[in-house]
Amino acid sequence: MPDLLPPAFPPSPGVTAPLFLFATGIENSNPRVGERRVDQMAASGHMQRWREDFALVQEVGCNALRYGPPLHSTWLGEGRYDWAFADETFAALRHQGTYPIVDLCHFGVPDWIGDFQNPDFPRLFAGYAEAFAVRFPWVQLYTPVNEMYVCALFSGRYGWWNERMTTERGFVTALKHLVAANRLAMRAILRVRPDAIFIQSESAEQYHASSPRAWAEAKRRNAERFLSLDLNYGHQIEAPMYEHLMDNGMTPEEYAAFQTTDLKRHCVLGTDYYVTNEHLVLEDCSTRASGDVYGYATIIQQYYARYHLPLMHTETNLADDLHGSSTDWLWKQWANLLLLWETPVPVLGFTWFSLTDQVDWDTALRENNGRVNSVGLYDLDRKPRQVGRAYKRLISQWQDVLPARSLCLRLPLVAINSERVA
Repeated sequence: MPDLLPPAFPPSPGVTAPLFLFATGIENSNPRVGERRVDQMAASGHMQRWREDFALVQEVGCNALRYGPPLHSTWLGEGRYDWAFADETFAALRHQGTYPIVDLCHFGVPDWIGDFQNPDFPRLFAGYAEAFAVRFPWVQLYTPVNEMYVCALFSGRYGWWNERMTTERGFVTALKHLVAANRLAMRAILRVRPDAIFIQSESAEQYHASSPRAWAEAKRRNAERFLSLDLNYGHQIEAPMYEHLMDNGMTPEEYAAFQTTDLKRHCVLGTDYYVTNEHLVLEDCSTRASGDVYGYATIIQQYYARYHLPLMHTETNLADDLHGSSTDWLWKQWANLLLLWETPVPVLGFTWFSLTDQVDWDTALRENNGRVNSVGLYDLDRKPRQVGRAYKRLISQWQDVLPARSLCLRLPLVAINSERVA
């Protein structure tokens, strides 16, 4: 078919050839849990071994990396930044030709901000985003705020991170501040880089009723899972969810401010899917993991039907149990992505997250056990896992095939080593 730029994105000089994004990520969660800062970049050894890690990104064949500077140690105060680590790392990524998808806020804020209940956070964060864009004007791809819905749940309702609240008002307040921060950051970046592209990373959820008595609660949760994206993209929220927001601290004026849709044309809907993303709702309204009942392709078609945006699979993994489970999961996710290609849904990229193993995610970072979670393409000694070898083989087999046969739109990416700035 003709090689056309999608109308959703403005054309840019020096646009590269059609490119499907094969990505991985450096896990950079940094929430506070009580008095303790959880720093996954430090736990994985990346702060000392970043040169080695970037070489592994090239070794596996990825052309994109979900990556960002450690927010809590980079953003020192309003208008104050320590760019030393970011200067080194982003210069190296640019030199090796890896597209960074810049993850600016990943589950935590600096101590001086406090937490996501702070009403000044959106405005202050937009200033940080703009300062980053000014310093690194060659960067085009961003995830300003990662998994807004999950962050609001864990911080405002479940009582696990940051403000550690367990109320609906805490959840709604965190959610509205996270989404407002994401939207203001997009506008700030666009002032510097008008052709910036925002690849949102949000958890793709599904709730299943265990019986007719659980049906209403499953329906409510299936509406709630869309809240962060509805607010982010200006999608009108159903009446019960609107009433819930109004009853728990959002004002009609705040809601109205979320209803503008002009940012959508700069966006790709990034969707995260794990085996834990589908839930069984029990009769007492509690939930438990159901496993992958529908699977990625079925759930993602619901999201596409709602937002009509090009998609990227931005996170998945499964622990390596030495019996091939992780490689089977990789194959299953890739098969779901190829199934989407047979539909009208435009899919622009795929991600195994993360590059190396993680630490203590088996307790959602709540416990400081130092337990290594074997979900990476490489272990913490930087030796390849089974899934790392399988992903390298997958990329090698498909990287030259997908742009040639794709029915999807392509991203108008500017060559990474271009001197062009906005």
